[in-house]
Amino acid sequence: MKLLFISLLSFFLLLTNVHLSMAHFGMLIPDEPVISSDNRTVQLDLSFSHPFEGLGMDMLRPAQFYVVKDDTKTDLLHSLRETKIMGHKSWRSDFTIKRPGVYHFVMEPTPYWEPTEDLSIIHYTKVIIPAFGSDYGWDKAVGLVTEIVPLLRPFGNYAGNTFVGKVLVDGKAMAGAEVEVELYNQGQKFTAASDYHITQVIKADSNGIFTFSCPQPGWWGFAALSEADYTLKNPQGEEKGVELGAVLWIYMDPYQ
Repeated sequence: MKLLFISLLSFFLLLTNVHLSMAHFGMLIPDEPVISSDNRTVQLDLSFSHPFEGLGMDMLRPAQFYVVKDDTKTDLLHSLRETKIMGHKSWRSDFTIKRPGVYHFVMEPTPYWEPTEDLSIIHYTKVIIPAFGSDYGWDKAVGLVTEIVPLLRPFGNYAGNTFVGKVLVDGKAMAGAEVEVELYNQGQKFTAASDYHITQVIKADSNGIFTFSCPQPGWWGFAALSEADYTLKNPQGEEKGVELGAVLWIYMDPYQ
């Protein structure tokens, strides 16, 4: 009987880990979605987490962190300082915006080894922030290995609006891309109706375009997944596959 109980418990934990492994998101969350003259400094939190469930994972120092404005790239890696988000090792940066424009903040993480999926994960993560009334350039790609280019302006939206994005891999549209979607459930305000409701899934069309209507205000993450054409070594030195994620975060405001 004891052996049976241990076996059932191990099976349950395995299922739990499999479920959790399906909802990883690179996270790049600013403290404000829009920069005004009253607040010129934005604080950005960088983490690797399950955003709806509020479950964090330790994240190594990112491989790259930078901002792109008007095709000019500025390295911000030196600005990172270690912090904790959802109880786990994460990173934080403060950036002062001096000129109007649209700022594309980008994080490339150090590869994360996920034993339950037997692969490494790299989520190229970005968030797009407008400053001082400017809105030119929000629909531009910034040249990532894989990225989501917004076709709906990714700021100044209300909850209930439909987000439209295009998935690119090596600069080309990814037909039929699978896109995972989660709300950053800050403060654990919401409970999912079922496990299926935690991470919602969309299939992009033949042009890599997908749509999703965001029912609640807050930060919404979109992660388009693909498989890299190379391998990386796991902690035991074995060559294993690599999951690439194109992650974009957008904010939906409530009606006042």
